[in-house]
Amino acid sequence: MGKFVFKSIFLITILFVGVLIGMNKANQGMNEMRGYTDSSFQTPVNIETTDEGSLNAAVLGNEISSFNLDEKKEKLEEAKSFNFFSEIGKLLADLISSIAQAVINFFASLF
Repeated sequence: MGKFVFKSIFLITILFVGVLIGMNKANQGMNEMRGYTDSSFQTPVNIETTDEGSLNAAVLGNEISSFNLDEKKEKLEEAKSFNFFSEIGKLLADLISSIAQAVINFFASLF
């Protein structure tokens, strides 16, 4: 099962990179076919180096920023949003567990 998941994720990643490369090649072909560059058509993947040496990347015009997982985790914990379906699932699981325990105790008391 683990090998299958790994191979699937690897294949999806390779295909996604291929799509991005294809979009970039299509953009270059459109520019060559027109014979001039138009600033309204942006490249799908844009990577720039700043003066400080850091990289700025943008995919389809959306900037990609590095993020800190700890900060996101703290932000999610602070939100403490109520998930109705999660609570219903917990209640249902507790109910089924208690019913199963009662049935087991009943049959154990018979013997």
